[in-house]
Amino acid sequence: MRTSTVVTEPAIPPLLIKVTSPTSTTGSDVVDLTVVAVVAVAQLASSSTATVAVNLTGIATEVYEPARAAGHTVSAVTYEEMLAYCLAKPGAWEDTPWEDDVVVKVAGKIFAFLGGGTSVGVKCGRDRDEADEWLLRYPHDAAVMAYIGRSGWNTLKLNGDIPDDELREAVDDSYATVVSKLPKSRRP
Repeated sequence: MRTSTVVTEPAIPPLLIKVTSPTSTTGSDVVDLTVVAVVAVAQLASSSTATVAVNLTGIATEVYEPARAAGHTVSAVTYEEMLAYCLAKPGAWEDTPWEDDVVVKVAGKIFAFLGGGTSVGVKCGRDRDEADEWLLRYPHDAAVMAYIGRSGWNTLKLNGDIPDDELREAVDDSYATVVSKLPKSRRP
């Protein structure tokens, strides 16, 4: 079966993917692929270097992530840096309510779970549907949190494919969500 390499490009509208065929005489063509291929591309952690092998009918047959295959990571934030970032928030303090699992609270409410040091658990949406966007963008580095995942909490892996600025933004959003639900008298 002949295959082509599909490369996502931000300049091309979301449903259009640039397809470059090694046997093409014109170099490349822009085609509208099937939903199957688009979903596969959407699940590649938004990497501009991610590729999908497709057969000539446009059905995704193979998914390849060069950065992951080469052992590269996008995020370099350490556990200590993430803990310091969380603790720098107004009114934030560290607690260990369950043995060695570290959490960061504001006014007695948890906004970040730092657990064993390889991930951060944060509120990623008002509900599970909103939080699932992280799972689609970073399928290898985002997971539904046990017990509270149905309420929009996800675990985001440190030192993975999620960029540092997005990890910090997720912490910021989690903090803001928790603070917004506090009575005004308890807000920092």
